[in-house]
Amino acid sequence: MIFRSKAPLRLGLAGGGTDVAPYCDLFGGAILNATISMYAWATIEPRTDNRIILHSADRKEAVEIEAQKSLPLDGQMVLHKGIYNRLIADYDLQPFGFELTTFVDAPAGSGLGTSSTLMVAILGAFAEMLSLPLGEYDLARLAYEIERKDLAMAGGKQDQYAATFGGVNFMEFSDNEKVIVNPLRIRQRYLDELAHNLLLYYTETSRLSSTIIEEQAGNVVKKNERSIEAMHKLKEQAVMMKEALLKGQLDKIGDILDFGWHYKKQMASAITNPMLDAIYDAAKGAGATGGKISGAGGGGFMIFYCPANTRTKVTEALEQFGGACRRYEFTTRGLTAWSI
Repeated sequence: MIFRSKAPLRLGLAGGGTDVAPYCDLFGGAILNATISMYAWATIEPRTDNRIILHSADRKEAVEIEAQKSLPLDGQMVLHKGIYNRLIADYDLQPFGFELTTFVDAPAGSGLGTSSTLMVAILGAFAEMLSLPLGEYDLARLAYEIERKDLAMAGGKQDQYAATFGGVNFMEFSDNEKVIVNPLRIRQRYLDELAHNLLLYYTETSRLSSTIIEEQAGNVVKKNERSIEAMHKLKEQAVMMKEALLKGQLDKIGDILDFGWHYKKQMASAITNPMLDAIYDAAKGAGATGGKISGAGGGGFMIFYCPANTRTKVTEALEQFGGACRRYEFTTRGLTAWSI
């Protein structure tokens, strides 16, 4: 039998960074995000020879090792190994052989939550295989704990929950790592118009989000007033975006994104750079009313709101930078797992 799963990547539309500790522990965070038709995939095939084979098809990496209680976290396929180690420990399982193959529809470091979404997809495939009693909140929390605590990878909390729940969600974060996911009932015509007008542009660059996030968290610890005030404004942005989407006030989306772009850059020094600023200015000069960098910043994907028929002009204006625009649709389903 083969066990498969897929989990959707996400676009962070507002509030990005307020899900990162210690800000959300001290002040509470709020984010609005939406999953899109790009996915992380996982396939598990049980083996009988007590061997573990791990494949990352998109990154062209592979590891083969003997099944054991704890796999060495030696820098190779650590996400895959970390999940196995945690499941063995939490459920008191005996070591078992399997072949795990994964693929992600976007490059690592691109700002769409790839690593966390991959964690969710792998966990989903194992939950299907092992019949684990994990609800949506349980699975998202476990994915978060493995990535952020077991593997000590810096980052926030939104990606694991977006990938697990799917759809358009207003998420709230508070102390003691409490997360509340509020699904939003957005009319389909509003979502279709949003997908048409919201241009997804890949800069053909990637970044190490952990360094940006560490600086952001450090600014909160050091009580950097400018950075903290910027995070307060981004939390306000999430509420503004929620109201605009629910009411169908799509003409406000660009201005809300532009509001967030101004404050996002104040959270950490590496969020933008001269090239990203030039891309942003070119998009606005061609008719976009606002935009943002996806994820922590520093590279990867950017999004721009292009009202009316400005999408084509904005696309043409961005050609000079050597990136590429990606088509997508918003999705309503989160993690899905099945066996064949």
